[in-house]
Amino acid sequence: MKLKIATSQFPVSAEKELNRDCILKQMNTAKKSKCDIIHFPEASLSGYAGVDFKTFDNYDWESLKLCTLEIMALAKELGIWVILGSAHELGNNQKPFNCVYVISNEGKIIDRYDKLFCSGDAESKTGDLAHYSSGNHFTIVEVNGISCAIQICHDYRYPELYRELKKREVQLVFHSYHAGNMDEEKITFMEEEVGEENQEFNTGTTYPEITMPATMVSYAANNYLWISCSNTSAKESCWASFFVRPDGVVTGRLKKNKEGILMTEIDTDKKYYDATEAWRERAINGIYFSGERVKDLRDRTKL
Repeated sequence: MKLKIATSQFPVSAEKELNRDCILKQMNTAKKSKCDIIHFPEASLSGYAGVDFKTFDNYDWESLKLCTLEIMALAKELGIWVILGSAHELGNNQKPFNCVYVISNEGKIIDRYDKLFCSGDAESKTGDLAHYSSGNHFTIVEVNGISCAIQICHDYRYPELYRELKKREVQLVFHSYHAGNMDEEKITFMEEEVGEENQEFNTGTTYPEITMPATMVSYAANNYLWISCSNTSAKESCWASFFVRPDGVVTGRLKKNKEGILMTEIDTDKKYYDATEAWRERAINGIYFSGERVKDLRDRTKL
């Protein structure tokens, strides 16, 4: 099965209408390039609470809904799938979900993924948990015969999620990030924590730039998955959107802090190098060795 994917980045902001305009423009560009689906960053339409704006107090939910309907209408007109980062309002004064809507090429929301692991402390006073409720389910949809799943930013810290997706026979993961629009104070803090003496040995100077791309490469190779990694390009952005194939090879990367779209066509019938194929299922099932276990009187001796 083949699928042509547009992995987006643009400077996500608190201004929903500006975000909408960027999204609509990139949808048109993706369609002109004959893409089947376009993948946007975390909170790409709503803006990211705690970073792009302070809180959801007095948030204009009706405006967000109208912008969403416009995107759905264009998806139907163009016949393109849309993976849209946003926020989902809840009732009874509950914090909203940090979500990704899956909009079909018929312009319908067929599913929604709510970020399972929101960052923050145990008292829900910091990070995402100060603004969002954590989700409660995986989201897996089929696009052009390919099984696709969604993850959002901090979810990357939990390899168990990717293992579960593999167990559910997912082939492609759309992982939406918002590792950008960081102020100088936060960047300086992270650079000091990393340590100037260590910067020459790493791929970046901040934790997101060092750990996020590296983890995506690892997850792709360890689980034999395609992964589309979409990030905001709002300065300062920690890294640029990129795409990884199942052998852990990055096949394309945009320029940091610059709006753009990365086009990638995947073919699930094509085979790539997979060093863990023979024993992955055994490890998933809790059997932690390969081959046949030896039986010998010296197998437990110390010398």
